[in-house]
Amino acid sequence: MLPAASKETKDIIVRFIRDSVSRSGANGAVVGLSGGLDSCVTLKLTSMALGKENVLAMLLPERREGMDYEHALRFVESEGIAYEVIEIAPLVEAYTETLTGSSREALSNIKARIRMTILHAIAYERKMLVMGTSNKSELLTGYFTKFGDGGVDLMPIGDLYKTQVRELAKMMGIPSEIVEKAPSAGLYEGQTDEQELGMTYEMLDCILYGIERDLKNGAISEECGCEEKDIERVRKMIASTVHKRKLPIIPKVGLRTVGWDWRE
Repeated sequence: MLPAASKETKDIIVRFIRDSVSRSGANGAVVGLSGGLDSCVTLKLTSMALGKENVLAMLLPERREGMDYEHALRFVESEGIAYEVIEIAPLVEAYTETLTGSSREALSNIKARIRMTILHAIAYERKMLVMGTSNKSELLTGYFTKFGDGGVDLMPIGDLYKTQVRELAKMMGIPSEIVEKAPSAGLYEGQTDEQELGMTYEMLDCILYGIERDLKNGAISEECGCEEKDIERVRKMIASTVHKRKLPIIPKVGLRTVGWDWRE
């Protein structure tokens, strides 16, 4: 059974953020706030670690409309954290006009990369770090955009499965309207994470936790109440997205090589 998130979980992450930002010499942190569960939890943890005065929330909707935007706005204002809003629709439209014939998926990735570019530009000017909002479920299955939402400085909730993030959110008092809504990357109208993944996060996390413990398919199937074909599909997602979780591979030529045996 997946371990529950606890107060210790929260404390570990808060210390991690505080220590990492302090060692970097940065003035604080920038968090992209979508209005979804992960970004709201990350923003609150970052604020707890650094103090509200050292955190900037960036709301980067296509347009200032929709449920996620309203949730993001209400949440950041209730938390008393400074924020800025930049609509990315003009940038998305410019790419769309240039890349005629691109698929919906390709354009969706471009949206994530546009947001990443803005976050890093803002962070650079203010000497801040960019906080990532990806969770362990997304990282293991590759359910994020390479050099998009994956292009960050720190990933505070990257070792928490989605269901653990939800537990932590309830513990921290994140509004129920955010905790209980269907998870969505907001990449297109009507899109939900679970629809694209083909299973609920509860099922996915149970399978992933079984794989993490190196259990055989039969044991995972019995524990999670799923078919072995579902487990194999998750294993393939993990295997096919290894490149998204690592620096670009470098061929070893020198004495010590970055990413291989360079001692940091």
